[in-house]
Amino acid sequence: MSHSLGVAIESLVAVLLLLTIGYCMLLNTRLKRLKADEHSLKATIAELITATEIAERAIGGLKLTVRDVNENLGNQLNSAAQMSQQLKKHLAEGDNVVRRLSRIAIAARPEPEPEPAAPKVSAAQAVAAAAQAFSDRRRSDGLAA
Repeated sequence: MSHSLGVAIESLVAVLLLLTIGYCMLLNTRLKRLKADEHSLKATIAELITATEIAERAIGGLKLTVRDVNENLGNQLNSAAQMSQQLKKHLAEGDNVVRRLSRIAIAARPEPEPEPAAPKVSAAQAVAAAAQAFSDRRRSDGLAA
């Protein structure tokens, strides 16, 4: 019995060793996949770091551009405001000159001579004169024009 007990224990140890070897192979496969994922993750992180650095440089450039544009735009707005004030003054002066010139032109215009009054004609006489003028304008074929 002692011999069969020893064989059973050794068989059990052999089975456990086989299970351990199988589990180690499974762990090895998983570790290889994990290492491959680690390399791709490192590459992705490196790309993200590069993209972040590029974005930071671009943001710095944009800040400088905004500052320059703000200064230039402020100067241009001030110039535009000054020009607007000057134009308002010139328009007011021009309006004043036009008013004075129109007063001078009105004062220099000769007064119109009164037209002689036309003789008063009644409505019936006017209609008769129009009919006479109409009948006087005949075409050569005898139709009224």
